[in-house]
Amino acid sequence: MSSVPDSVREAFQKDRFATENGAVIDEIGTGYAKCSMQLMNRHRNGMGAIMGGVYFTLADFAFAVAANWEKMGVVSLSSNITYLGAAKGERLIAEAVCVKDGKTTNYYRVEVKDDLGNLAAVVTTTGYRVASK
Repeated sequence: MSSVPDSVREAFQKDRFATENGAVIDEIGTGYAKCSMQLMNRHRNGMGAIMGGVYFTLADFAFAVAANWEKMGVVSLSSNITYLGAAKGERLIAEAVCVKDGKTTNYYRVEVKDDLGNLAAVVTTTGYRVASK
C-alpha cells in the first residue's frame, strides 16, 4: 500500500457527503483503499449506537476510492451490507479489496472495523465501469 497523493485526496473531497461526515483516505493500492472516520455524537442514533448509514457511508467511500483512484469511471450497481456488531471504539476503519475486476464490472468486499479491531460490518459491492479502462 502507498501513501495518498494530494491529487487523490483533492479528487475525493468532491464526495462531500462522506468527507463532510468525516471520511478520510488512509491508504491506497491497486484495487484497494483503507479509509477511516472519527466517530462523533452526530454519528449516533437515538439509542446511542452508531447509525447503520455511517458504516455504509464509510464502506461506500472506501469502495469508490479503491475502484476510482487510479482512473475515475466506476459506479456502484449493487451493494449489500451485513451488520455484525456495534462499534466499540472511537474510529471506524473500512478496507475495500477488489475480488474480481472484469472488463465492465467488478466486485469488492469491504470490511468495516472499529479501532479496537472489532468487525462491525461487511459490504459487498458490484461496480460498473462507465468509462473505458
